[in-house]
Amino acid sequence: MKRTFLGLVLSLGLVGAIHLDASAQSKGIHGRVKTKDGAPIESATVTIVSLGRSTSTSGDGSFHFSNLPDGTYTIRIKSIGNGVEERTIEVKNGKAMAVNVALNISESQLEQVEVVGYNSHNSKTVNVGKAGIIDRDLPQSVQIINEQVIADQQVNRLSDALKNANGVAMGANRGGVNENFYARGYSLGGNNIFKNGARTNNGGSIEASTLESVEILKGSSALLYGVVSGGAVVNLVTKKPKFYYGGEASMRVGSYDFYKPTVDVYGPISNKVAFRVIGTYEKAGSFRDQVTSKRTYVNPSVLYKISDKTDLNFTFDYLKSDFTPDFGMGTVDGKLNNEVGRNTFMNVPFAFNRTNTSNGQINLNHKFNDSWNLNAIASYQTYDRDYYGSDRIQANKNGIAPRNLTRSKSNEFTANQQLNLTGTVKTGAIKHKILVGADADQSHSNAYAYKIDASKNVGGVYDSIYVFNPSQTAQHLASGNGLRTDMPQADLLTKTTTDIFRYGVFFQDLIEVTEQFKVLAGIRYTYQRTPNSEKYTYATNQSEEIINLDGQKNPIGAKVDKAWSPKFGLIYQPIRSSSVYVTYANNFTSNSGYDVNYQPMAPSIIDQYEAGVKNDFFNDRLSANVAWYRINNNRFAQQLLVLPNGTSNSDANMKEFSGKTASSGLEVDVTGT
Repeated sequence: MKRTFLGLVLSLGLVGAIHLDASAQSKGIHGRVKTKDGAPIESATVTIVSLGRSTSTSGDGSFHFSNLPDGTYTIRIKSIGNGVEERTIEVKNGKAMAVNVALNISESQLEQVEVVGYNSHNSKTVNVGKAGIIDRDLPQSVQIINEQVIADQQVNRLSDALKNANGVAMGANRGGVNENFYARGYSLGGNNIFKNGARTNNGGSIEASTLESVEILKGSSALLYGVVSGGAVVNLVTKKPKFYYGGEASMRVGSYDFYKPTVDVYGPISNKVAFRVIGTYEKAGSFRDQVTSKRTYVNPSVLYKISDKTDLNFTFDYLKSDFTPDFGMGTVDGKLNNEVGRNTFMNVPFAFNRTNTSNGQINLNHKFNDSWNLNAIASYQTYDRDYYGSDRIQANKNGIAPRNLTRSKSNEFTANQQLNLTGTVKTGAIKHKILVGADADQSHSNAYAYKIDASKNVGGVYDSIYVFNPSQTAQHLASGNGLRTDMPQADLLTKTTTDIFRYGVFFQDLIEVTEQFKVLAGIRYTYQRTPNSEKYTYATNQSEEIINLDGQKNPIGAKVDKAWSPKFGLIYQPIRSSSVYVTYANNFTSNSGYDVNYQPMAPSIIDQYEAGVKNDFFNDRLSANVAWYRINNNRFAQQLLVLPNGTSNSDANMKEFSGKTASSGLEVDVTGT
C-alpha cells in the first residue's frame, strides 16, 4: 500500500549533515539517524537503492541491513520534515562502516514519502521477544498488527485488532463489559496481556486509540514471562513522544448514537525532553433497548533523552468505562427462541457496571556499547469494578424468567519490576545473542460481598420477566405483578483480600553456529507464593485469616508453586528470506484445591511443540508463514472421584492429576503489499 504525504513545515535549519563513524563495524550496513541536537528520529525510511530493500528506524533511531554480499551500495535516508540524504557505502568481507546521520528540520516542501502499510514483519525486531531478535530468528509463530492496519480498520477495542490474528479469538464478553481471549485452545486470562512489556489488565475493554502496534507471540512464553498460559502472549505497543511537533484531531460517528472525538498531540519540550498526550471520549447506544456506554480515556507520556546512550520513558493511562451490562436474549426452555426480540433488554432498569483502570510505567533503556544493552521497567496497574444487576436469563417454556440480583465490587493492584540485559559475544567463530533477566510481580486484590434487601421479593427472586414482550409481564404472571423498577439496598458484608507474589530469573542464548543454522536455548526458574487470604466482616469490624487445613485440621500454610521452564529451538535459513524452525517449550499453570491428603495441588506442566516455515518474497513485500503446533497437558487436575475408603468424593476442591488435554492445529499467515 502506498500513501503520499505532502505539506509545508516551518524551518529550524536549512541543511542536514551526515558523517561516517569508523569506531564500530558489523556485518551488513547499520547506523543511527538523529536530529542535529542528538535526539533519535524514529520511523525514518532507509533504503538500499540498488536492491530496493527498505527499513524503518527504531525508537532509538537505529537501522540495520544484514546478509549483504560485498559491494558498493547507495543508501537513501528520508524522514518527514527533513531533506533526503544519500551516501555511498562499501561492504567488504560482509562488513561496513557504521552510518550515523544527523538531520535538521527543512523549510522546504516535504519530499514524497512512500509508506508501506502491510510489509512483512519477519525482518523486524519484536519487542515482545525482549532479546532484540528479529522475527525470522525466533523459532515461534509471531503476528504483528501494525499502526497502518489499526488506522485503516478504525480499530476501537483490542478485540477489533485481534480479529486480524489467526488462532486468537474473543471467547467471552460477559455482559458486554469484559473481553476474554483464547489462543490455541487456552484462555489468555489476566496474565497474558502486556502493555509495553509490563503486565496489564484487560478489564473494561482495552482502548485502542493509543496503540501503535499489537504483537502476538504464540505458543509458550513462560521462559520470558513466567506464569502465563500456553496459547499466546499479547503485547500492546503504545504511541511514543516525538521530537517534532504534530498531532491529530478526529471525530468518529456511527450507528446507535455512537460518537467518539479523539485528540493526539506531541512535540519537544526541549532538545532532551518530548511529550505526547492522547485523549478520547466515547458515548454510544446499542441495538438493545436501554443499553448505553460512556468511556473517557487519557494517555500522557514523556520521553527524557538523558544522553545518546540512555533514555527514560514515563507513561500513564487512565480509562473510565461505564456500561449497561447486557447478557443477551437468554434461552427459552433451554433453547434459543427467535420470537424473543433482538432489541429486548432483559436486565433490570438500574443495572450498572462501572470500571476504572490505570497503568503507570517507568522504562529505562541504556546502551553500554554496540553490543550490550540494559532495559529496566517498573510499572503498576489498577482495576476497579463496581457491578449491580441481574445476570443470565433462562426462561421456562412459557417465556417466564426469574431475575435474581447480583451485587459485587472488586479492586486490584499489581506492581511489576523487570531487568533485561542483552548482548552479543563470540566464542571462536560462533556468535551468541544473550538475554539475562529477572522479574517480580506483587498482586493485591479485594473482593467485596453484599447482602441485598429481599423484603419485596416474591418467590425468592427480585421479579420475573415475560421475555416475549416485557411490557406484558403482569398479564402472564399468576401474581399479576409487573416489572419492578426499584433498586434494593445492598449492604456490605465482607471484604476478602488476597495477595500473590511472583519472582523469576531466566537466561536465553541465540547461538549462530553458521549464517544458516542457529540454535535458541533458554531456561527459567519461577517461584510463586500465595499467602492465606484475609476476611474483614463489616458487622463486627473484625478481620480474620482464612487458614487452609489438612485432614487433621492442621494449618497448611501459604500455597507455593515452583517450576523450571525450558525452551529449545533449531532454526535453519537456507537463504536470507526463508527460515525453517522446530521448537520445544513448556509452561506451568497453578492449580487450586488440594489432594486427598489435603496438601495444595502442585502445578501442571504443559509441553508445547511447534514447527514452522517463514518466507518473504518480492523484497519483503509478501510474506507467507506456516506453523504447526501441539500442546499436551498430561497432568490435568480434576475432582477426585473415589476416596481411599472406596466411597464417592463430594468435595469439589479435592482433586487428583487424572486427566489429560491436548490441542493441535495448523496456522497460515499471508501478508502483502
